[in-house]
Amino acid sequence: MYFLSPMLLYAQGFQVNLQGQQQQAMGGAGTGAALDAASVFYNPGAISALEENSVIVGASMTIANSTYLDKASGDVSHTESPPSFPFAAYGVFGKTDSKLRFGMGIYTPFGSTVKWEDEWTGRFVLTRLTLSATFFQPTVSYKFSDKFSAGVGFVYGLGMVNLQRDIPVLKSDGTYSSAQLKGTANGFGFNAGLYFKPTEKLSIGLTYRSQVNMKLNSGDATFDVPPALATSFPNGNFSAEIPLPQVLTLGFAVKASEKVTIVADVNYIGWSSYDTLAFDYENNTPALKDTKSARMYENAWAFRLGGQFQANEKLKIRLGANYEVTPVQDGYLTPEVPDANRFNITGGLGYKFSDKFNADASFSFINFMERSDTNKENNMSGTYKTYIFVPGLSLSYTF
Repeated sequence: MYFLSPMLLYAQGFQVNLQGQQQQAMGGAGTGAALDAASVFYNPGAISALEENSVIVGASMTIANSTYLDKASGDVSHTESPPSFPFAAYGVFGKTDSKLRFGMGIYTPFGSTVKWEDEWTGRFVLTRLTLSATFFQPTVSYKFSDKFSAGVGFVYGLGMVNLQRDIPVLKSDGTYSSAQLKGTANGFGFNAGLYFKPTEKLSIGLTYRSQVNMKLNSGDATFDVPPALATSFPNGNFSAEIPLPQVLTLGFAVKASEKVTIVADVNYIGWSSYDTLAFDYENNTPALKDTKSARMYENAWAFRLGGQFQANEKLKIRLGANYEVTPVQDGYLTPEVPDANRFNITGGLGYKFSDKFNADASFSFINFMERSDTNKENNMSGTYKTYIFVPGLSLSYTF
């Protein structure tokens, strides 16, 4: 018996960098710039370089569409996934003339539902997966000089999952049996950053987000099977553990003119720590055994570039793009994470209603490269294609 863990969607394919609207509109880059309170996530070191304290609340809507062409049958299947709404809330506090500042972040790295249409080719691998994850990050930042500051945040991650698939056993009503896994997972880590501004026109950021080992204990495994097979598929608990990767980021911000700022980030994601997926079921039978499945993820890169134009005193216009390399090797592609190298085009606006109130909007179009593969474990062989649309909005109050 084989299932994915709740945290598997942290693969590059679904890591859409939705932690700040200004940064999202500029290709997801923001490590080298002290832009707003979202620096709690993008670079804790930049918090003490911010000119004002502020509170930001924002959300994005992800609309994903995937298509699968089965090689053997020629059948085409589609997802029917509902929109999801990952959010982010940040606060930066402390005396603005002090070297010490504090921050708090509550954000969802993602939250989504992947639902394939009824009776699709891969229904024995997955029918539906609903996932949400929230990170809590209290942060402290210290400004050593006008040119250099550093910060660190403690991270607590909480995840929830509901995963469903069909079992190739017919019931008396002619429908297939099914299984469901649901539970919560948690883990701990940290987010540290350095911010360096050697000149008025150039700033540099370096951040390290640690690996977070997400542990799922006492999840519920339930099976809808014919009565004669109830003892072979007993309901009960299960446990699993997934290492979420460390991420090293180098970022730059260049003030090209009084009205134009250019930002760029390079991410190196340590996905090689995720080489095996293991499940421990409380009640084992010959049909329901503990499993260890190879994943063999590779370390991956992401490249982000964007810019901001100050159109007037109230309006800012932002554009950006990024390219992200998948960590999923050939032979390990799954319908839970139909991942591929992807290109993202972004844009957005910022509007200042008053000295204290601002609104920022972004839009992203993520295009996954078409990818064909044969999975070594379940033998699914076919071609995947995915698009994701992501509009977002945030409101901020400075004080």
